[in-house]
Amino acid sequence: MRPLTSFGPINTFAHPYETHPLTWRLREDGVPIWLDEYKQKKGYEAAQKALTTLSKDAVVQQVKDAGLKGRGGAGFPTGVKWGLMPKDESLTIRYLLCNADEMEPNTWKDRLLMEQEPHLLIEGMLIAAYALKAYRGYIFLRGEYVDAATNLNKAIEEAKQAGLLGKNIFGSGFDFELFVHTGAGRYICGEETALINSLEGRRANPRSKPPFPAAVGVWGKPSCVNNVETLCNVPAIIERGVEWYKSLAKEGSEDMGTKLMGFSGKVNNPGIWEVPFGITAKELLENYACGMKEGFKLKAWQPGGAGTGFLLPEHLTAQMYAGGIAKAGTRMGTGLAMAVDDTINMVSLLRNMEIFFARESCGWCAPCRDGLPWTVQLLTALEKQQGKADDVNLLAELAKQIGPGLSFCAHAPGATEPLASALKYFRSEFEAGIAVDRVAVL
Repeated sequence: MRPLTSFGPINTFAHPYETHPLTWRLREDGVPIWLDEYKQKKGYEAAQKALTTLSKDAVVQQVKDAGLKGRGGAGFPTGVKWGLMPKDESLTIRYLLCNADEMEPNTWKDRLLMEQEPHLLIEGMLIAAYALKAYRGYIFLRGEYVDAATNLNKAIEEAKQAGLLGKNIFGSGFDFELFVHTGAGRYICGEETALINSLEGRRANPRSKPPFPAAVGVWGKPSCVNNVETLCNVPAIIERGVEWYKSLAKEGSEDMGTKLMGFSGKVNNPGIWEVPFGITAKELLENYACGMKEGFKLKAWQPGGAGTGFLLPEHLTAQMYAGGIAKAGTRMGTGLAMAVDDTINMVSLLRNMEIFFARESCGWCAPCRDGLPWTVQLLTALEKQQGKADDVNLLAELAKQIGPGLSFCAHAPGATEPLASALKYFRSEFEAGIAVDRVAVL
């Protein structure tokens, strides 16, 4: 992971505090921001404001008015999700769960925040817990993120010692305790109900919805699950206000604020940058990633992780927000793009991706459990140029049959989206894998 070494040209005349709510505190040397430095940089001021001057409902309304959406990939409005929690004050046991199970291939944005700015996540969770009336929170962390676990636990201990977690925080009468829970290493835990099952010590299978977690979540109690980056946006909204936050996005974007985006692959400057929603993919590739390396041409790109569809160079004019990428034909996802260069065979790339998705299936439903290994089998044969005459058509049909709405959760549709798009744009590469002695059958 390349750390953020510059704040990027959102507004070269403004201090990063004005334009980069997530990253303006980060140090060039990548050393974590511990409590003393975090407080020197206005840390916990938003939490104090929320807990001592705002009602719980006012916090929810402010987040809703700001237009904050989930940053984990689904993009559901955060304030609306918070508003689904029961109003009944007698339901005193409620939980706030942070989804930090960042296992989407080619995505490492949450890792940056947790390793280098752990107190920002803690402050965001403190404000969210207050708004949701949640007395306990869990950070469900990808088990391989060892440094993130170490830094988060240290920061939590600092916050406890300073009275920022525990009893009667800021003299407000609000109590909140926070724990880090490291997962056992399953991609499916990124689905919120599978995460809840795993946190309870059960097998990480998704649950039927309804009931939704807001009504029946972890241990049967009302629960809210938010992504790391989502929660890290909350302090700035409370501190600076709704209109300021909405002004950060570029004209034409329906998503508000900024987003951690990136580019990997054969680019000159791979990395992560905090940029405004609405920036074009071309700007991100050329101005931040500094274009393709010499000797390589852009063949295709994915806008936000392995579960998003491939796009072509001509789609680089798309604005990077959910609606802008949807117009190009796929999903925004996590916003960390991957450049596919002209030396890469799409069949080999897809086989590698589908192996991951097949392995990470929880096995709960037949379309996913049986369909994904079948795609791997077909792609392997095509890669070895041993494919049968109808294998490409069969792959296309599989992508339809285990697409959106046809499996228990979104895992299978996410796995087949890149496959369907690759077949759409690069079908000839798949057809080239049909064995010569079987072409005559066509």
